[in-house]
Amino acid sequence: MPYGPSQCKNNAKLWNYPNGIPVPTGWIPSLFQTMVPTGYTKLQEERGLAMADLGPKPDGNGYRPDPPHLEVRRHSDRVARTSVSLSDGGDVRYSETEPMLPEGTLSGEEGDAEEKEEEESQRPPTRNMPKESPLAMALQIVVPFLLAGFGTVSAGMVLDIVQHWDAFKYITEIFILVPALLGLKGNLEMTLASRLSTAVNVGKMDSPIEKWNLIIGNLALKQVQATVVGFLAAVAAVVLGWIPEGKFQMSHAVLLCSASVATAFIASMLQGFIMVGVIVGSKKTGINPDNVATPIAASFGDLITLAILAWISQGLYNCLDSHPYVSSLVCAFFLSLTPVWMVISSKHPASRTLLYSGWEPVITAMVISSIGGLILDKTVSDPNLAGIVVYTPVINGIGGNLVAIQSSRISTHLHFHSAPGEVPEEAKGCYYPCRTFYGTGANHRSAQVLLLLVLPGHLIFLYTIHLMKSGHTTLTPIFMTVYLAAALLQVFLLLCIADWMVYSMWRSGKDPDSFSIPYLTALGDLLGTALLALSFQFLWYIGDQDSDVGD
Repeated sequence: MPYGPSQCKNNAKLWNYPNGIPVPTGWIPSLFQTMVPTGYTKLQEERGLAMADLGPKPDGNGYRPDPPHLEVRRHSDRVARTSVSLSDGGDVRYSETEPMLPEGTLSGEEGDAEEKEEEESQRPPTRNMPKESPLAMALQIVVPFLLAGFGTVSAGMVLDIVQHWDAFKYITEIFILVPALLGLKGNLEMTLASRLSTAVNVGKMDSPIEKWNLIIGNLALKQVQATVVGFLAAVAAVVLGWIPEGKFQMSHAVLLCSASVATAFIASMLQGFIMVGVIVGSKKTGINPDNVATPIAASFGDLITLAILAWISQGLYNCLDSHPYVSSLVCAFFLSLTPVWMVISSKHPASRTLLYSGWEPVITAMVISSIGGLILDKTVSDPNLAGIVVYTPVINGIGGNLVAIQSSRISTHLHFHSAPGEVPEEAKGCYYPCRTFYGTGANHRSAQVLLLLVLPGHLIFLYTIHLMKSGHTTLTPIFMTVYLAAALLQVFLLLCIADWMVYSMWRSGKDPDSFSIPYLTALGDLLGTALLALSFQFLWYIGDQDSDVGD
């Protein structure tokens, strides 16, 4: 198998720089560099020395030419990989877990014994993943975690305002859309972040050509999924709103479809560009993208999505009487772009595989989030419980962000150390919750750190909402106790579910980066909304001293 510098296998979470360790200038890069564990820096230096012995000096772009026989072999491998047509979507050469694995897994070919011996002699020694101290891990997580939290607080404030708009008052099914569309950050953005983070860590983005093929293919795939999921979320909202009331208005149904599809498409495109920038920036600054990518993916995702949904819904509602055809035209326009994105995403093997097999998690997650939206719709309809609106995006977003970090870390560890279908010894046997936080595995410390962030994080966000005088609820001691208990229980359950789910999916041959996060964030929406609704009901029944609850 060829082993050129442009296709170097990473046996540790490393990033390829032509001249060794980059020395960032300015105080901001220096601040980020201080958060990097020493293991990353030390292994980066080792990699630079190992790469120096592999062959000729690099050219002007920092890439070394390969020996002729290896270059010919790699070219034939690339031709074999790119020759798969759309009709070959089921080719066994590309399973869900393979696109993020080292290059040899993708080729599916065996080389001569002499070539293998030559490659073994050239390959740098195998290294284990660098260990992160809990402090270094917390430093990398806390900044994007707070950014994401303030983003969800902003989204909650926006939702608290727009709930009084005409579109939200007279077409209450829009509230059913809210968790499903906000959940797109878990279905799509966080999944993209997790896939690209794993690609960085295993060396699939060292080559510029492979990097941009992977990015463009995944962005096009995300647009296809966003359009389809947005349309299906509107259908689910219409059905879930029609069943209990027995009323159906075609004009409202078309408006829901148009607003949902347009919001999903525009928000997904904007957040996709932001996400790619975060991944590439993390790679260049030496920060582990697993720790920062998924929270930053959600930092302003909720705010952007909710603002676009409110603006489009109100605009279409204003046109409902004078220009009723506008909603249909908007929906038809965005749906007509779907074939274009399908063609683009089919050009890369990784995104082509997910174009055929990646629908199960995002659609199932959308249905789960829609059930949470139904709970929100019914709760908001009760005047005594209207105060729940401002806190719903906060508790849902924080839970989804934390569990996405844990899922991404476990997935990267499995890609790094285990073959598809095989799990480490500590993950075998029956699952028990203590294994997640006190087991012998590599990620129990990160679970502890993430759980410890729940209480201080939510206290900061609750106090921020209080200072902004948003919502309809005053922070009484009993309210804060009940709210924090619900938030802690939500994250505890999500981390346990993540530990079981990621290993189960890997054992069954599915890539957790593409399959686990949609389920986990959707469960976070459902658990968060349900626990919050129960908390407000409990506060109302016990006669909370705060007379402002639900006012």
